[in-house]
Amino acid sequence: MQSIRIYEMPSCKMVSSGKGMFGEGNFPLFEEWFSSQNRGLFPKDFLYWAGDGFVWLYLYEDGMTVPPELEIIDFQGGLYAVATDIDQKTDKDHMNIEVDKFLSENGFERDPSRPELGNIITSPHAQKIMGYEQMDYYTPIKARQ
Repeated sequence: MQSIRIYEMPSCKMVSSGKGMFGEGNFPLFEEWFSSQNRGLFPKDFLYWAGDGFVWLYLYEDGMTVPPELEIIDFQGGLYAVATDIDQKTDKDHMNIEVDKFLSENGFERDPSRPELGNIITSPHAQKIMGYEQMDYYTPIKARQ
C-alpha cells in the first residue's frame, strides 16, 4: 500500500448494474455497455460488495443511452479515505489497520451508512505499458463525534 488520502466524492447520478456476480444477471449486459462507453478521463466506475453480490457503478452523463435493464441511481457521495494498492497485493486486514490508524490520528471514523468502494485507476493502455495495475480502495468516513 502506498498512501492514504482524503477524497470528497460529489453526489451524482450513476448507472448501476444492480446486485449480482460477474457473468450472471445484469453483469454481462453492464460489462458490454461499460466497454462501449467513451470514457475520456479514466476511471469513472466503482465496484462494491453488497453482502451477497457486487454492485458495479458508472458515472452517468446527460444524454447517455442506458439499457432499460440498468438503473440510474442517485449516488450520495461524501468523504472517503482512499488507499492505493499495486496489483491488489496488500493484505486487506493490513490495509484496514493502516486506514483505521490514519483515521484515528486525523479526527475521522468510518461511516458504515455508505459502502466501501473500489476501482482500478490504471487504464488498460497504461497497464500494458507499466505491467501492473493500481487499485484504489475507498473507505467512507465522517468526522469523529
